[in-house]
Amino acid sequence: MQSVPIAQIAVLVVAGGLSLSLFLARLWKILFQIRHARAEPGYFIGHIGARIGTFVWEVALQAKVIRGRPAVGLAHALVFWGFCAFAVVTLNHFAGGFGIPFLDRDSLAGSTYYWFAFFWALLVAVAIAGLTFRRFVLRPKWLEPISYESGLIAFLIFTLMATFAATAWIDEGTAMWRVNWWLHTAALLVFLPLIPNTKHLHLLLSPFTIFLKRSKFAQIPPLSGDEDFGLVSGKDVTQPVALQAFSCVECGRCMEHCPANNTGKELNPKLIALGMRSYLNEYGVGSESPIVGATISQQALFQCTTCGACEYVCPVGIEHMPMIIGLRRGEVNTGRWEDEHGTKLFLNLERNGNAMGFSASEREKFIARQQLPVFDGSQEYCLWLGCMGAYDPQGREIVSAFAEVMGRLGTSFGVLRKERCTGDPARRLGNDLVFGQLAEANIASLKQSGAKKLVSICPHCVRTIAEDWREFGADVEIEHHSEFLARHRDRIPHSGSNERVVFHDPCYLGRYRGVYDEPRQVIATWAKVVDPPRARERSFCCGAGGGLAFLGEEKGQRVSQTRARELAATGAGVVGVACPFCNSMFRDALQSVSPNPPQLLDIAQIAARGWGIADATPRGSPADRGIV
Repeated sequence: MQSVPIAQIAVLVVAGGLSLSLFLARLWKILFQIRHARAEPGYFIGHIGARIGTFVWEVALQAKVIRGRPAVGLAHALVFWGFCAFAVVTLNHFAGGFGIPFLDRDSLAGSTYYWFAFFWALLVAVAIAGLTFRRFVLRPKWLEPISYESGLIAFLIFTLMATFAATAWIDEGTAMWRVNWWLHTAALLVFLPLIPNTKHLHLLLSPFTIFLKRSKFAQIPPLSGDEDFGLVSGKDVTQPVALQAFSCVECGRCMEHCPANNTGKELNPKLIALGMRSYLNEYGVGSESPIVGATISQQALFQCTTCGACEYVCPVGIEHMPMIIGLRRGEVNTGRWEDEHGTKLFLNLERNGNAMGFSASEREKFIARQQLPVFDGSQEYCLWLGCMGAYDPQGREIVSAFAEVMGRLGTSFGVLRKERCTGDPARRLGNDLVFGQLAEANIASLKQSGAKKLVSICPHCVRTIAEDWREFGADVEIEHHSEFLARHRDRIPHSGSNERVVFHDPCYLGRYRGVYDEPRQVIATWAKVVDPPRARERSFCCGAGGGLAFLGEEKGQRVSQTRARELAATGAGVVGVACPFCNSMFRDALQSVSPNPPQLLDIAQIAARGWGIADATPRGSPADRGIV
C-alpha cells in the first residue's frame, strides 16, 4: 500500500461521493420509470442463444454501428472498445488515489496492460476528435440541433485519453504528474453524473435494449383486453417502450433513412423516441395525460409508411414500429384521430371487405372472366388475391400472369370463393376493431375451405397473414410469389436477353420478411438485374405502406416520385417490382419523373415472358390446360 496525503483521500471521498450520488440519483429515477411501466402483453424472453448471438454481433463487435456508416461507425466502435479497455485503468486510477493500486507498471502484466491501454487511448483520442469535427463542423442535418452537451462529453473523453497518454512522458511523483493526475480525476468525476443525464445513457442501457428486443422485426404486441386502447397515456407505456425511449443515442440514422422525413414531411422517427422520453421525464409512467399532443405530434405519427427502415438501422435496438403503431392505436381506438380519408377507408373495410370500397361481386366477375379455379381442397395451393389482386387493374394483370406461370409449372391452385382484406391497412393505422373483424372472418373462410398452404403476390398480405393473424389463432403456411417462383426457377425458360431490369425491394418483402435474393433470381431468368443506389436492406419505400396509399394526397414531395427518380436514373429499360402496392405507386410516378420512363413489370410478368406470354390470361386449372 502506498502512502498518500489525507487531504487527497478526503477530496476523493467527497468529490467521488458527490459524483456517484448524482449518477445514482438520476439513474434510479430512470430505472424506476422502466420498472414501474406496464408489463407488455405477449412479451417473453425466448431464443436465448439467438439473443446472445445478436448481443455479441451488435454490442461487443459493434457490427451494426459499423455497417451502417463504415467510417463514422468505426470511430464510434473505437470509442466503445476503448472504454471497455479503460474500465480496468479507471478502477486502478481511483485505487491508486487511495494508495492501493493493483496494476504495477514495473511488472510484466501491469506494463503490458498499460501499453495496451495507451494504444487505445491514442485511437479513442483520434476517433473522438473526428466525431467532434463531424458534429460541429460538417454538421449533417440528422444530428441537428447542435448539442453542446455532446461537445462537453467529447471534450471530457479527449481529456481522459490525453491525460492518460501523457503519463508515458511524465515521471511519476513530479508536480506535472500530480497536475495531470488531478485533471484525469476531475474529468472522470464530471463525466460520471453526465452519463444518465444525457444521451450517453445509452452506454448503460443499450446493451440491455438490444438483448431484450422483441423476438420478431416490427412486432406489434396484442392488446390486453377491452380497456387497452394502445399507447394513450403514461399508464399505457410498457416496459420495452420505456427502456427503448431512454436508450436513444440521437444518432439520426432513423431520420436519415425515413422516407417521410426525406421528402419534407414532419415525421422524424428520432423525435418519436425522444418525445416518449420527454413525456416520461415530465409526466411519468402513471400519468393519465395523453402522450400525443403533449410531446409527440399526431400529424407526424400518421405520415409513417411503416417501411421499418428506422427500426432496421437503429444501432441501439429501438423498435420504432410498435411504438408508432401503438400511438396510432391510442389515437384511433379512442376516436382522437379525425381524418376524412381514414374514416372512408375504415367504412370500406367494414362494409365491403376491401380498401377500395368495391362490391364483392367485382371480385367474382374477375374470377369468372379469368376462369380462375375455385379452391376445393384438392389443389396444392390456395392463391390469395388480396385487395390489389382482386380489384386493381394492374394487380389483376399480375395475378393473371402468376396464375399462368403456376399452370405452366403444373402446380394446382384455386382461389377462395369469398375473401376479405387481410386488414393490413387497419392494423398499421391502429384500428384494432376493424382489423379483428377482418382477420376473424378470413380465418373462418380458410378453415371452412380447408386451405393450409397459401401463396400471394402481395407482401403486405403475406406479413399480415403469417404474423398478425396469429393473434386470432391462425395457423396457415403462406409464401410470397417470389419465393415460389425462385424455387421453380430452373423450370422457367431462360431467354438470355440483354435487357437490364432495376429491381425495387419492397419493404414488406425485404426488411419484414428477409427476402432479397429470390426476386432477383426470378428476374435473372430473363434479364440482367441492376440494383439502385439504395437496395436490399436499405431500399427506399414506395410510399404506400402503413395505410398511406388510401389517405389522400401527401404533404411535401411524393415518396413514390423520389424513389421513381432513383430507379429511372439507373438507365434500366425495365423497373422490376414484387408488390402490387409498389406497382401502383410507381405507375404514375415513373411517368412524372422521366420523358421516356422505363417499363414497369412485376416479377410474375417477367417470369411469364419466359414462355413468351406478354398478356397472361389463365384458363382454369392446370388439368384444364392439359397439364398433369
